Amino acid sequence: MLISVLLMILPDCVNASNGDSDGMAYADEPEQQAGRTSGMFGPGTTLEDKGIDIDLGVTQIYQQNVHGGLSTHRRAGRFSGSYDVEVSADFDRLLGIKGGSVHMLTEGSWPKSAGIDEPAVGSFFGVNGDAVARRVIDVTELWYEQGLWDNSLHLRLGKIDLTGGLEHQGCPVAFDCGTYANDETTQFLNNALINNPTIPFPDNGLGVVVHYSSDSLWYLSAAIADAQADRRETGFATAFSGEDYFLYILETGVTPQFDSANGPLQGAYRFGLWYDPQDKQQFSNGKTKRDDTGLYLTFDQMLFKENNVPQDSQGIGAFFRYGWADSAVNEITNFYSAGLQYQGLLPGRDEDVVALGFARGIFSNSAVQFTEDYESAYEFYYSFKLSPSAALSPAVQYMQNPGGDGTDDVVVLAARLQISF
Repeated sequence: MLISVLLMILPDCVNASNGDSDGMAYADEPEQQAGRTSGMFGPGTTLEDKGIDIDLGVTQIYQQNVHGGLSTHRRAGRFSGSYDVEVSADFDRLLGIKGGSVHMLTEGSWPKSAGIDEPAVGSFFGVNGDAVARRVIDVTELWYEQGLWDNSLHLRLGKIDLTGGLEHQGCPVAFDCGTYANDETTQFLNNALINNPTIPFPDNGLGVVVHYSSDSLWYLSAAIADAQADRRETGFATAFSGEDYFLYILETGVTPQFDSANGPLQGAYRFGLWYDPQDKQQFSNGKTKRDDTGLYLTFDQMLFKENNVPQDSQGIGAFFRYGWADSAVNEITNFYSAGLQYQGLLPGRDEDVVALGFARGIFSNSAVQFTEDYESAYEFYYSFKLSPSAALSPAVQYMQNPGGDGTDDVVVLAARLQISF
């Protein structure tokens, strides 16, 4: 039903938009008139004028295992989809609270099966980072943010997602973010090319983030979050009853720009530490161990720009991730990934993106369930920009040692349609 409604209104949304979901303007489109919310606060006044921003996105994915794995015939989970509605309010414009804002994200997903991993692939990483078992609607984020000290310090508290949402000098940071491999709806689908699997990120839940963003290249972020959170719930039950475990994470980094013939090449170099106090069973002797720790690196760098237009991101970018965790209690003890992205490779297709990524997770020698030393993932995708609001991305993944248990290598083909307005 939701897809039918969205497809009915998509042409109007395309005509009303003057850019993509990232705010990129399209020069060949005329200036647009006020949108659907015009007049809600009086003649000629829109929600945006009042500081309220509403975004809707729909993602539909088809995946099929065509070689190896558990089965090439099982149809369960081949089709998956999700929608999200984001509402942000600038309290400065809305209520006169300088530096204040609130953000809410609601999400839903389909069908009952959470992708093709369990019935057909058997991957440890997971080949579809967007696939979640059917949920009609969940409020997965709801937080308040306050900027202090001329907005150099930001305090965020509420129901949060630790894996994104903060920036330093235009670069995504805190925690384990990336410019080229961080979003399953527009970039890579494999979980290992979205976030670092050695970091025990909890589900979205109650937490606090403090972010210091200086005028220089350097930033510092720290967070405390409910380690037992369930994104389907408010979070109060797991955060304040029974065993109250919280994940602690700290990240710092720099965002330098390097000179080139066509303007500055933006980079981001992040280093993080995490601490998880939860009881974990040691593989070797079954005894309980607490106070688990680990570290990670997340780098990305633009290598080449096609032209010297400041806001134009056409060119080549590269990324690299590394993570380490204690092999006594963590299934993956070492992890690394790397890849390249080229935006605007084909003449006349300036918004198209082509990318190739590789990831490998080294299994703990103490974890007897693994008969192989590692699992590797290769993914290639090409994102065709169909309109300012829609993109179609065919993709192929190749998995070595899926599940680390001797399962045959896997080839998965996919197509993703993403609509944002």
